Amino acid sequence: MSPLIIANWKMKLGLDESRLLAQAVKKIPTGSTEVVICPSFPSLATVSAVLARSRFALGAQDCFWEPHGAYTGAVSPETLHEIGCRYVIVGHSERRQYLGETDEMVHRKVAAALSAGLVPIICVGETFEQRQTGHQDYALIQQTSRALEGIALTEDQQLIVAYEPVWVIGTGQAINPDQAQTAHQVIRQTLIDLFPLTLVTENIRIIYGGSVDSGNVADFVRLEHTAGVLVGNASLDAGAFAALIRSV
Repeated sequence: MSPLIIANWKMKLGLDESRLLAQAVKKIPTGSTEVVICPSFPSLATVSAVLARSRFALGAQDCFWEPHGAYTGAVSPETLHEIGCRYVIVGHSERRQYLGETDEMVHRKVAAALSAGLVPIICVGETFEQRQTGHQDYALIQQTSRALEGIALTEDQQLIVAYEPVWVIGTGQAINPDQAQTAHQVIRQTLIDLFPLTLVTENIRIIYGGSVDSGNVADFVRLEHTAGVLVGNASLDAGAFAALIRSV
């Protein structure tokens, strides 16, 4: 399976900045690497138009769990699919921290995304306190299980689990690859407890996210049972992002 790079632009760019960056990114050679660009909601349609008929896929940074209704400010997975999204991030640590997103909400979003034909990118990860007290495995098992329990994944559906240790997000300091490997093993075993092994092997990918750049991306992609990376700041500059893709 080809390496996967997911660029999360967060709320870092305006509409014009997103368009210009998408135009620059579109010119980057990707080789066999699969690349997903996740701009902010207001920029989705613009970036979708720029990336149309390119090697780059489009993703969103969040979705709601209902297809339509009186949910002010929410965006449905169906609308995202209509815009051109193939992927959607759910449960990112920043949404859990700042917007009160719970495991139950993540679960509902995963189910809704799959129903709408999107590939959910489920973010899980421990806080600094959980790691310091030795509860990091419990946090990963709990978040992964609660997001996916009862989900009937079919052979034509895919999902991605992104391990993002909360305590390194945005710090510029990635964790040791051995620490990521241990976390990915915990996540994979949890997935095996939830789904048939063939689905875990063929339909579910585990990736790492947390201060990834061109200098360390190869160390993470080479890890066993690791399909790729979720990139933040290093995806906001076309030159830096091109260097990261070349380093995979």
